[in-house]
Amino acid sequence: MTAKRWRTFVTIVQSVLIIVMMVLVTSMIVQINRLQGTARVINYAGIVRGATQREVKLELVGLKNDELIAYLDEILGGLKFETGKYHLVSLDDEVYQENLDELMQYWQQLKEEIYRVREFGYESTDIVAMSEQYFRMADETVSSAERYSESIATVIRYLEIATAVDITIMILIILVRSFEAVRIRSRNHQLEQKAFTDQHTGLPNKGRCEEFFHDAELMEKPVACAVFDLNNLKITNDTLGHSVGDQLIANFARLLRNCVPPPNFVGRYGGDEFMAVIYDASRQEVEGILNRLQEEVEEFNRLHHGGGQFVEVSYACGWALSTEFPNCSFRVLFDKADKSMYENKMKKNSTTA
Repeated sequence: MTAKRWRTFVTIVQSVLIIVMMVLVTSMIVQINRLQGTARVINYAGIVRGATQREVKLELVGLKNDELIAYLDEILGGLKFETGKYHLVSLDDEVYQENLDELMQYWQQLKEEIYRVREFGYESTDIVAMSEQYFRMADETVSSAERYSESIATVIRYLEIATAVDITIMILIILVRSFEAVRIRSRNHQLEQKAFTDQHTGLPNKGRCEEFFHDAELMEKPVACAVFDLNNLKITNDTLGHSVGDQLIANFARLLRNCVPPPNFVGRYGGDEFMAVIYDASRQEVEGILNRLQEEVEEFNRLHHGGGQFVEVSYACGWALSTEFPNCSFRVLFDKADKSMYENKMKKNSTTA
């Protein structure tokens, strides 16, 4: 699979996962809404179970309690129709609703039996047996409500697990894409470095040098531009070969880079031309750097003189300081330095002649 197809595939998977997560969260909200109020339903269904037994016991000993009967009527109505002051909900469960309907029907029969007890005495009724049957029916109603609640809780747990898995996969995809983005940025940086690096000397190439021509902020502080030109490169290439000429270029590049301290810029502007940009520069600082370069070149030539096809390093140099040319652009500063370099080169050539 190509990189482009892989990125398209990952994007599609990520979009699908987002949609799945939205569906899962929506489903979870729906299930939570279903679950809301079930605890109160279970509690009040249990109250019905216990309070009915208490009502029967009171009636058996001759204590009438119509308030308790009305209380039970209101709870059962709330469980079925969501009415009354107890803010009960009607569970959306078929088994529970069937049990509740049977319980309410039997409650009407049990109430009639309670009224018969009041009129004829409990010995002449089936109040005890009916109370036991009602208790079992109430217990089954409570159990069905509990099972309903547990089933919803189970669904919510599954939805939570599915959401966690979905999020985990999305995080992994994000991490993979982040890693891929870092790798691409690193590769682009390497390509950019390669595009702006002179392969022979390792210095920034002409393209990088010319970027300074478009840097408007560069001239806001004192800056110096120095231009260097090797004197004997063409003769070296013609008489000793390009490999010796390349070595001459590499030697001078190394000497120049060593003498111009960071973070100042050193680059190869052309075949035998080099450029240096010295930031926050003063005349004394520039002259100190150029003097140090001349000393290093002389020491280098002395140490390597007479060795094989060694060619002495000889160069012309010119430079310009921005403080001496107010309001000029870096292009103008470079041209001033370049003109100074050619004057220096002609002077050296005339002296040699």
